[in-house]
Order: sequence, then structure tokens, then C-alpha cells
Amino acid sequence: MRRVLLALVAGLFVVLGTVTTASAADFRSDPRVVAAVQGWKTNPVYVDPLFAGSEGFEDEPLRQLAERISKAPVPVYVAALPTGQWFPEHDDAIQLAGWLAVTNGKPGLYLVLDGHSTSGTAHLVAVRSPGTTYAMSSKATAADEVATYLDEVKVSDRYEPRVARTTPLPEEPERTYEPEPFTPGKAIGNGFGGFTIGLLGGSILALPVLGLAALVARRREGSR
Repeated sequence: MRRVLLALVAGLFVVLGTVTTASAADFRSDPRVVAAVQGWKTNPVYVDPLFAGSEGFEDEPLRQLAERISKAPVPVYVAALPTGQWFPEHDDAIQLAGWLAVTNGKPGLYLVLDGHSTSGTAHLVAVRSPGTTYAMSSKATAADEVATYLDEVKVSDRYEPRVARTTPLPEEPERTYEPEPFTPGKAIGNGFGGFTIGLLGGSILALPVLGLAALVARRREGSR
């Protein structure tokens, strides 16, 4: 059921376009970002209505989640939000976490839960954090998912605090391979190499034949 609702929400984002959604340039007006930042004023865990009460997001797992992040070495803000290819971030949940961080404006770790993975980013805090972690099982709760993520977070003064990323990652250039230029030297070398390999291969194949011929000849001489 949640997947159906997610598809409907994504469809609304596509159909309504700039009327109700945000592009990368005006992410602060994204309704998901607005709702999460507003919710964080009273609770560091925001759950979109799409996830509220569903498996893994019941009251007890959310209580455990709030208790877990209260013990974290840096402030942690969690948002369970719909995300995917058809949303403005185009399946880049880490970028969505960056939008949340910059809009909220407070240093900390910002995590986005989508029901099967946790993506996050650090904002103005000296930590090293993973990009995305995945639920250990299909029965994992929101508290379990966040705990898996936080277990990989490292805090140290060696890490430089940075502003969270709010723009898409640059596209990787396609690898191109230029053919090697033809030269007489390479042609001769390749020809000599082929001749040598052929000669060795022929010698190896000839050995069993010669051995068999010698054996037959000896048997004939012995039978005379």
C-alpha cells in the first residue's frame, strides 16, 4: 500500500511541477522540507504521513529512535520522507538531506529514511559519516535503521566541518579509449610475436605425434 501511495505522491510532484514542488535552486520551498523543518521545532524525528503508523514506524520504534539519537555525540535530525527518481532530487537522498540541513540551519547530522535505507549528511560538524546504509532485515524498524547508520559515524577534530551538499553530484565523464597508432615497428613486433607463438604451439602439438610414431616403429621392429 505504501508503494502505491509513494507512486501517487511522486506523480503529483511530476504533474504539478513548479506549482507545488521545488527544484534544486529553490529547495527550501519543497513541501517535504518545509514540513520536516517545522516538525523539528518540537521533535528531532519527523515522519511523513505516508509512513506514519506503518510497519517499523509505530510508536514504540519511534520512541526507541528518539532515545537512540539523544545519546549521539552530535545533534541528529531524522526525517522519514518519500523520495526517488521522480522527485526533484532524482533519487539522490543525500542531496535531499542536504536541503533539510541548510534549510534548518543548525549544525548536526541529517538523516533521510525511506523505509529500506538511511541516507545522511553532516552539516557544520566535525564528523565522518556514511552516505547510505541499508536495513539489515525486512523486519528492521526505523530505530534499527538509524542505529545501523550511527554505528558508522566517527567524530574527531581531524574532520573539517563542512556545509552539506545541496547540488547534484557532477556526472562522471564517459571513458574513451583511443586506438593505438599503427607503426611499422609494432607491425613487425606483432608479426614476430605471432610467428614465435605459432612455432612454439606447433612444437608442442608435434611432440605427442612424434612420440607415438617412434613407439609404433619400435613395436614393428620387435615383431620381425
